[in-house]
Amino acid sequence: MKKLLIATENPGKIRELQEILAPLNLKLVTPRELGLMLKVEEDGQTYAENAAKKARAYCAASGLPCLADDSGLEVDALNGAPGLYSARYAAKPGASDADRRAFLLENLRGKPRPWLARFRATVAMLAPGGELAFAEGRCEGEIIPTERGQGGFGYDPIFFLPELDKTMAELPAETKNRFSHRARAVEAALPVLQKLF
Repeated sequence: MKKLLIATENPGKIRELQEILAPLNLKLVTPRELGLMLKVEEDGQTYAENAAKKARAYCAASGLPCLADDSGLEVDALNGAPGLYSARYAAKPGASDADRRAFLLENLRGKPRPWLARFRATVAMLAPGGELAFAEGRCEGEIIPTERGQGGFGYDPIFFLPELDKTMAELPAETKNRFSHRARAVEAALPVLQKLF
C-alpha cells in the first residue's frame, strides 16, 4: 500500500484527514510514526506559503509524498483576525483551544452581530522530485457567543453554520467532513493525489 505522510501532529487534523482520504486507499503516516521531530517555522504571509514550507520540509526529511495544510479562522468584525495566527491567537503563551476561544469572544464583545466568519484552508502536496501542488477550501459561518457541542477541536464549538443550525462541534464526523474548509480543500486536492499515486 502506498504511503502518504500527513505533515501534522494535531490529533484532530489527523483524524479528519484519515476519514476524508479513506477512499484513496493509502497508508497515512504521521511524523511521529516515522520518528520525525521537525520544527517548521510558520512565518509565511499566506496559508499557501506556510503549507508549502511544511510540505517541503517533511517530504525532504521522509522521502515520502507529503500533504501539509495551513488554515485559519477569519472574522469580519476583527478585520480578518485571527487568520494566519489562529493556532497562536491568545493573550498568553501555552494557551489551550478553550483559552483561544475565550480570547476571541472577549475581542468581539460589544461588536454588532452577526459575527460573520469563515474557515479557510490550503493544502500543499509534494512528492520527492515532484512539483508543489495546492488546493483550497473555505467554509462560511458565524461566531456565536456561547459554546455548543462536544466534537471537533479549535474554534469548532463557537463556529455556527446557519444552513445546518449547528456549530462545527455539534456535527457528526461524516457531516463535518462534507462541510469543513479542510474537507473541501482535500476534496479539491483528490485529483492531484490520484495522479501522484
